[in-house]
Amino acid sequence: MTIVVAGATGLAGSAITKTFESTGQEVIGINRDVVDLLDFDKTNQFFNDVKPTVVVDAAARVGGIGANDAFPVEFLEDNIRIQTNLMHSAHNAKVKKFIFLGSSCIYPRDCKQPIREEYFMTGPLEATNAAYAIAKIAGIELINSYRKQYGYKWISLMPTNLYGPGDNFDLKGSHVFPALIRRFVEAVEADTRKIVLWGSGSPKREFLHVDDLARAVLLASEKYDSSLHLNIGTGVDISIKDLAQKIAEVSGFEGEILWDTSKPDGTPRKVLEVSRIRQLGWSPRVTLEEGITSTIRWYKDATVKGKSRR
Repeated sequence: MTIVVAGATGLAGSAITKTFESTGQEVIGINRDVVDLLDFDKTNQFFNDVKPTVVVDAAARVGGIGANDAFPVEFLEDNIRIQTNLMHSAHNAKVKKFIFLGSSCIYPRDCKQPIREEYFMTGPLEATNAAYAIAKIAGIELINSYRKQYGYKWISLMPTNLYGPGDNFDLKGSHVFPALIRRFVEAVEADTRKIVLWGSGSPKREFLHVDDLARAVLLASEKYDSSLHLNIGTGVDISIKDLAQKIAEVSGFEGEILWDTSKPDGTPRKVLEVSRIRQLGWSPRVTLEEGITSTIRWYKDATVKGKSRR
């Protein structure tokens, strides 16, 4: 069995690659240096040469509120092109299992909580990341179209907010978790006594360590076969303000935290209902406190070695 992981050097892809490799299977990780997924001909040729059994699509243009709001064209066009090229090429190579990683942003902005898979397409999206969400929605529909028309056992997984080693700590494009880690670590290093963060801090979010996601992807590849996309998360949320305080404490920041309410908050609350993935035998292992500590440690070490994305 040959498994291809697209986006293998990214946050999710690197953890997924490592987890599949631990099973002893042949894993080929690809990124833009190996094959340009925006180029169909090159992507198709790669799949024709490799002929994988399983494909995990963890490749995407991603970013936080600011990046999504500023570059909606790129977030929509690039993501649709990447996932379409991958699926079309996988179809040509007759790939048995294709696993598409979406995002919990596919759900309505004011969705009932916790969010069940059935709440998909029941209301308007959050405006600041609608372009990215629509690309992921298109990916779900394309997966199901291939299932319907060709009988493939292809599936879609919807992870909640991810974090962990290998994250993007670039403040212009990162998500809230790595952005907070960088801000507080740098504040401690510079002996800064005051830090200003975006928004009100009141929105609540759910966070999942990438190692837990990777275990869920492996399990789903073996046990899940449905046109209904599958939520992957902890089922527990936390306010951004409380998250910031936890990260501040672990990083050693003892100064004042201020909030710039002129900046957008995004969706008020987002926590997934995860009974389906739990029924398959999966549950998260990494606690938020453990994850914060280990990610800060990784970020500091990687920064010293010049290996962090920042």
